[in-house]
Amino acid sequence: MPPDTLCKTVRQYNKESLPSEHMRQLQEIADDYKDVKNYVYQRYGGVGGLSKLYPGYTVQNEMTASGIRERLGMPSVYFYLAVFEALSDIKGQWSKVKGRIQEAIIKNENFTPEEGHYLRFAIKVSGCMEAILNRGEVCLSKELQTKYEELKKQVEAQKLDNYLRRKVRSYLVKLHSERSEGFSISERAYRYADHGIYISTKQKRQRIFVPLTDGNQYDRQLYIKLCREKNNIEIIVPVDVRVRSHKDFLGETGLSMGMFTMLTTDEGHEFGARLGEYVTEQAEWVQEQLSGYRKNKKNNPGRKKYQEKKRKWDAELHTYINMELNRLIQEEKPQVIYLPRLPATGKAGKVKKYNRSVSMWQRGYIRKRLALKCREHSIALVEVMGKDISHECSRCGAAGKKDKGYFWCEKCGLHIPDKMNAARNAKKRGKEQAIQILP
Repeated sequence: MPPDTLCKTVRQYNKESLPSEHMRQLQEIADDYKDVKNYVYQRYGGVGGLSKLYPGYTVQNEMTASGIRERLGMPSVYFYLAVFEALSDIKGQWSKVKGRIQEAIIKNENFTPEEGHYLRFAIKVSGCMEAILNRGEVCLSKELQTKYEELKKQVEAQKLDNYLRRKVRSYLVKLHSERSEGFSISERAYRYADHGIYISTKQKRQRIFVPLTDGNQYDRQLYIKLCREKNNIEIIVPVDVRVRSHKDFLGETGLSMGMFTMLTTDEGHEFGARLGEYVTEQAEWVQEQLSGYRKNKKNNPGRKKYQEKKRKWDAELHTYINMELNRLIQEEKPQVIYLPRLPATGKAGKVKKYNRSVSMWQRGYIRKRLALKCREHSIALVEVMGKDISHECSRCGAAGKKDKGYFWCEKCGLHIPDKMNAARNAKKRGKEQAIQILP
């Protein structure tokens, strides 16, 4: 992707409910898509399949020869997308496993530096870990083979190899998909026309037409998400967006983040003042639903309505967050934004209602969306140290007190809203000791 663009996700929706027969045809594709992915997970998700994951053409050829596509009667435009999507999931799973093993190596104080070096080499070098896990002979390029033999002489290799095998058995989880909610679709399998989209089915030379609420057309791989209860679909489209620059964006803005007021600037301007209302109302509703579910768990028919309602809550909250972030950028026009790095969420406290509200705060989502919007508008988002940022006086630097939403400094007499004080400190620290610029 060019450096002046970034990838965003847009969504399209059907204008009217699909006929049941059309929905059945799409669901049939989704079911087959899931079955193909599960077949790949089962066959190549273990240690034995590690040698075939890169670049993946071996798996493609073996899947072609397996006959599963013919048995399912699945068009190649869907079949091979399912194969490579499953491969991508397996590769991601292996990356997580390797990351966890590396963390375990760092935390294990019993390893000598030589043992740690040997294990890290085995994990990082392609072909080495695969041979060890499959109890085969390690055969690398001449230079790497020499390095491996040198490391091997310095340690008890068999003990360390067994350690790797145990960790992989402990961390590796075979993937499996229980639900068939949708499928990916390539450009060859759809066509935009007549203010809608024509989607290929399993029947040869047959497509179904879905009228859409917008007339936008795309020429890339899409994802069709099925909403079976209402005979609706959601088309998820990754698009490349050109980064914009603004000549009038010249200011520097310090921000502080809160659970009740989303963001407060160093000038005291508030954005997302209703965030606390959304979070509290949703937390109370979730508590009410969970309480009723537990009391009548045996006779409860399921939680589909609960999940659907929760999705609507989340969608409404995300819409509000994005709207307020857009307003922040348009009104403040910053060239640089300074944001405190907040500590990780601690252990649960005694007040369950408060804990549930904190879990729904969505501060991770807010930071992610703010970072994306800053990239869209060529705004530098600088992260600063957040330690004691709300207890330090932004005027004189002395320790102060917070009470009922206000900060008070006994030394210089500063008395302002505590979020405004924290935002001023963020701006002050950002100019002095910026940690990093978020992507």
